[in-house]
Amino acid sequence: MSNPSQHAPAIGVIGGSGLYDIEGLSNIEEINIETPFGPPSDAIISGEINGRRVCFLPRHGRGHRILPSELNHRANIWALRSLNVRWIIAVTAVGSLKEEYQPRDIVLPDQFFDRTSQRANHTFFGRGIVAHIAFGDPISENLRQLLLAEAKAHGKTVHDRGTYVNMDGPAFSTRAESETNRKLGFDLIGMTNLPEAKLAREAEISLATLAMITDYDCWREEEEAVTAHSVIEHVQANAATAKAILQTVIAKIPVTPDWPEHHALDTAIFTAPELWPESTAKELEPILGRFLK
Repeated sequence: MSNPSQHAPAIGVIGGSGLYDIEGLSNIEEINIETPFGPPSDAIISGEINGRRVCFLPRHGRGHRILPSELNHRANIWALRSLNVRWIIAVTAVGSLKEEYQPRDIVLPDQFFDRTSQRANHTFFGRGIVAHIAFGDPISENLRQLLLAEAKAHGKTVHDRGTYVNMDGPAFSTRAESETNRKLGFDLIGMTNLPEAKLAREAEISLATLAMITDYDCWREEEEAVTAHSVIEHVQANAATAKAILQTVIAKIPVTPDWPEHHALDTAIFTAPELWPESTAKELEPILGRFLK
């Protein structure tokens, strides 16, 4: 297992649909990491942008080979944390549940609603160590504000705040589901980002989402229901926008990890350290390392 203390704090980027690489990296290293939870989606590409260390992981693997319901979120976040990633920009394709949120717009959500069915896999804890993170505000507001300002500076149509409802997929919504989500006041729908946010918080990583709209789900009956083929041009355009924003925002992220999310476990762990099973503590060393000294 990698030792986080070997690395300066890094910025992680999780690439969504259409974003399978990141431009402008120098001193590139491809890192294959084994985790206690199995393999991550792909090798992590480590490099530098504007003097900052960046670790890039394509969420669905290069070539888009992994279904949303097949993603090993624990392995992905554990692998990034093992490289001392302390901030994550999660780029994600989403469907719009509002008329004014149009394809190719950007949304910086601040809330989630969980409609997933694999919640037992969305925590690092258990196996003798109990922890309950505070998750009332699931997005790093400091990082979200940096992304918001940078997206506006690039002249893009940006929506400040919103609720992302996370479904399992891989099928898109039925019209009944889409209409229900709209009536409940949700703004965006996607299949991947909430588990990342939960696990990042447990790993004391500040995470914010750069949500890129590709479609209107299927509620807008004057348009054809969303299909993979119908969104491909939007996906490609969104990927280009995301790359441009990433190039400039990375240099504005602080060097020292001292935001609230970086101390999330201070008040979350119920089990006394002397009762931690040795095997579980070893598995979670990248996350619990500061408590083991």
